[in-house]
Amino acid sequence: MRIYGNRQLKTVAGQRTRPTSARVREALFNIWRDRISGSSWLDLCAGNGSMGAEALCRGASRVVGIEQYAKACKVIEQNWEQVAQPEQSYQILKGDVLVKIKSLEGQEFDWIYFDPPYDSYLYLPILKAIASLKLITTEGAIAVEHNPQLWQAKAVPGLEIYRTKTYGNTTLSFYALE
Repeated sequence: MRIYGNRQLKTVAGQRTRPTSARVREALFNIWRDRISGSSWLDLCAGNGSMGAEALCRGASRVVGIEQYAKACKVIEQNWEQVAQPEQSYQILKGDVLVKIKSLEGQEFDWIYFDPPYDSYLYLPILKAIASLKLITTEGAIAVEHNPQLWQAKAVPGLEIYRTKTYGNTTLSFYALE
């Protein structure tokens, strides 16, 4: 897998993770492009860490990821170490996203990327946690990757849906603070 600047990333073998397609990744970074540099990024259900790596390559000052699969966490660590500059920080938290997200209380992120397994029950609980823990800055946004046949973006107290874009079988639904 290649990301911004033609950098090659390691991937996790097997079907346990589903990397975000290059088309969707490029679309998202085109939408948020001028606001990544110097920002803080949260990557939920991080997979192989391609979205966090892309954010680092585009100048994010801080990237935090949560991933449950131990082998994926090792790959993410290697990928982020490879692309991060000395002035950038990154951290990967291993464990259940519903549990680990609570450890971020008191922190704020400009950009949150959430890409759970498409058939997951995690969408609403995580969006509610982001809102209640106040993890998003007032100028920030959340991008939720999903299959529109399996989950539809829904209103969440404290968050509003402000944009939805579909790319083949993948939809990005964007949330911001109300």
